[in-house]
Amino acid sequence: MKQWTALKIRQSKGATRLPCLTAYDYATARLVDAAGVPLVLVGDSLAMSVLGFATTVPATMEQMLHHTAAVVRGVKDALVVADMPFMSYQASDELALLNAGRFLKEAGADAVKIEGGVLRAELVRKLTANGVPVLGHIGLTPQSVLAIGGFKRQGRQPAEAAQLEQDALALSAAGVFAIVLECIPGALAEKITKAVPVPTIGIGAGAACDGQVLVLHDLLGLTPPESQPRFVKRYAELDAAILQAAKAYVGEVKGGAFPGPEHTYN
Repeated sequence: MKQWTALKIRQSKGATRLPCLTAYDYATARLVDAAGVPLVLVGDSLAMSVLGFATTVPATMEQMLHHTAAVVRGVKDALVVADMPFMSYQASDELALLNAGRFLKEAGADAVKIEGGVLRAELVRKLTANGVPVLGHIGLTPQSVLAIGGFKRQGRQPAEAAQLEQDALALSAAGVFAIVLECIPGALAEKITKAVPVPTIGIGAGAACDGQVLVLHDLLGLTPPESQPRFVKRYAELDAAILQAAKAYVGEVKGGAFPGPEHTYN
């Protein structure tokens, strides 16, 4: 059994802060797991970070299953959560149950994540009743970016803030083991964190959340600084390092320095 389960994540409320990260392939999943991350999210952000799309909307079930399975093969201890992509659960609860089951059966995920609050509470009940652990997600919900007019902060107006509080309470009552709060004011995130019995995982939601999550490519400095959100902290600059290494390789091959005798079989 893994060290981290959905139940253990839920029970960590008030006891352990949760540093979470995304991963999209075997190699990075193995390293993130070795770093001690308790929750690895195979985010539909792979549509942007890995596949080059402008939003998460184009991510498909087959793509998400493919990448989730790769991440699962690299993880030993962390809980692996698969992001259910746009229109894999919105059309009907029956479709959602079938697709969530595919993530657990075919890809080996430990849980799924869906976006939405009160609107998704009944679906959460059905999923959890059928043995599917669910991570909730409210605030800025990237799958709705076309409807809300871009990647905008949420919860700034009193009515919006009140709705987000209701969303969080509805999700926790429906059975989620944790809730992602994305791009909302820190004070509101703190209020929600105190109000719900499950951990909150912030991304652009301040320091009062029970945990934090970042997109791995942002953390590693693999995204252009001018396009990264304010809440991102770059812990490395691999973009520059990879470019430098690739240029050095190109130069050595063109100049005949690589491969050398030490790289050649006798």
